[in-house]
Amino acid sequence: MSDTESPTADGPAPIVKRGGDVAAETVDAGEGMSKAVLLDESDGAPHFAMRRFELAPGATVPTHTNEVEHEQYVLAGEYTVGIDGEEHVVSAGDALLIPAGVPHWYRNDGDEAGAFVCVVPNGDDTIELVDGDDE
Repeated sequence: MSDTESPTADGPAPIVKRGGDVAAETVDAGEGMSKAVLLDESDGAPHFAMRRFELAPGATVPTHTNEVEHEQYVLAGEYTVGIDGEEHVVSAGDALLIPAGVPHWYRNDGDEAGAFVCVVPNGDDTIELVDGDDE
C-alpha cells in the first residue's frame, strides 16, 4: 500500500515506508547522534511516533529529560545509557523503558555505530538538558 491510500472505516490508512527513503537529521542535543522519523502524525499515526536513532562511534548525548515516555529497542551496536543515575550497557535485542521526566544520557565508546528504534506518544517531546555531568 502507498502513503496515499484513503483511511479505513476504523481509522487511518495503512502505510508502508521504506527505511532507506527516510532522511536522517542531526540531533542538536547530541554530539554524533542522528534521527530519522519513520512514522508520526504526519503519516496519519494517531497515537505514537516511531523514530530510528543512530549513535556514531564516540557519540555522546548529555543528560536530559523528555516530556513523554520513551520505549526503545536496540537494533545494532553496543553503547551505554545512563538512566536515573544508573549505567546500563545495551546491545542489539535489548529493550528499554524511559519514563517521562526521568534523566538519561547516551555514550558510544565502541568502534561501531549503535542504533535503536524509539517509540513515543504523539505530543510534546521537548528535550530539557539537565545541569551536571553526563555520567
